[in-house]
Amino acid sequence: MPQEPGDRRVVVTGPPRRTGRLSRNRPRTEIDEQTTLGHTYVRSLMRSQLRTALTVFAVLVLLVGPMPLVFASIGDSSSLEWIVLGFCVYPPLVLLARWYVRRADRNEKDFVRLVEDR
Repeated sequence: MPQEPGDRRVVVTGPPRRTGRLSRNRPRTEIDEQTTLGHTYVRSLMRSQLRTALTVFAVLVLLVGPMPLVFASIGDSSSLEWIVLGFCVYPPLVLLARWYVRRADRNEKDFVRLVEDR
């Protein structure tokens, strides 16, 4: 029996095609679908943010913790206490806050760069 032109079999070979969107946003898809890999991505961001927060907390404890001892050793000179607070405590606190915000932003930008694969 002769085969009709419509019944002819064709074998197609070649690499599988992938949609550009899926391969480009794979980490984002992993996070959205809450897979193990997506959980690992989010956990890495949370760990880096926690590490930053604990560093700031440790520096804050070392900076503010000894203040009662300093004030007890000074005695009754309240003007010296204000000088210590104004010039020895608040500027480092402002610098510490600034460092924390910049570091947290950098952690988030690194995470976005990882997820968007740029």
